[in-house]
Amino acid sequence: MRLRDLGEWELLQRLAAFAPPGQFEDDAALLSEQSGRQLVVNTDVLVEGVHFSDATMGAVDLGWRAAAANLSDLAAMGCSSVVGLTVALVAPPDTTWAWVEGVYQGLSAALNHYGGVVLGGDCSSGSERLLSITALGHLDPAGEAIRRGDGRAGDWLVSSGPHGLSRLGLALLLHQLEPSAAAQLSPGLQERSIQAHRRPQPRLDASDILHRCQPSDQPWRVGGTDSSDGLAAAVRSIAAASRCAAALEHEQLPLDPELAQLPQGEGWCLGGGEDFELVLALEPTWAAALIAAWPGASRIGTLMAGEAGLVRWQNSGEPLANAAEGFTHFQ
Repeated sequence: MRLRDLGEWELLQRLAAFAPPGQFEDDAALLSEQSGRQLVVNTDVLVEGVHFSDATMGAVDLGWRAAAANLSDLAAMGCSSVVGLTVALVAPPDTTWAWVEGVYQGLSAALNHYGGVVLGGDCSSGSERLLSITALGHLDPAGEAIRRGDGRAGDWLVSSGPHGLSRLGLALLLHQLEPSAAAQLSPGLQERSIQAHRRPQPRLDASDILHRCQPSDQPWRVGGTDSSDGLAAAVRSIAAASRCAAALEHEQLPLDPELAQLPQGEGWCLGGGEDFELVLALEPTWAAALIAAWPGASRIGTLMAGEAGLVRWQNSGEPLANAAEGFTHFQ
């Protein structure tokens, strides 16, 4: 059996057998320090031809995006502060220093904005360019993490922002849209979409807002993940880990009205991926307070009793189409 036969999710399930139970169920790992704080650790890989190309972004944008992808996983665990990044670089020998310097300038720009420093790393020659980054941050107060499996039936599902813009930005950069369709999009939306693809903004503001909105009579319990693999995939992963089903409100999809006019709009919202927003499962009172306090956040559905991981439309009860599953490696 080869990796293309297994697919990404089956591969991860098999690899989880080599780690402590539950270790692979979240966006990042939590390690307890002697001080009582918890260290959040995440590793992400960006491969040329899979995650980036010279046709869609320059070196500085790539560096920012590589940092943001990792910081988004820290945010998805409830991380409140960033320690820094280690960076492993693989590149062919004919790679220019200017390209490498640009990548590190982009990494540094993101860290200057969100906190943390470049801690070190490694480099190696190879046949294609690759960045492997490990991000470290702190959870404070200890124990108040966001976990995929902490959702409960009856929780509202909340999206931190719009989805599908990054995929639209990629389509614009690669000229994948018909000229007539691209011409219908406002210059403002086109610019925001390209920026969403090249310069995503990890939601490290989530932890602070969640704490400020937490009802005084409720203990900490927040289910959630980031949506880098797509909105529907994020909902499915929360539902599966929480042993619930999920229902999405079709009219409440976090979809820009202009993007909704494109035939691909809804599909890109559900499965385009790389938006780096958060999807959270919260008790309704807490969720309503969060939405009121967090610009761009909205309710998109509900967790409910049912088959773990099954995602349906609220009104029709129909399961989401396979096209909404988002990006998976090896397939």
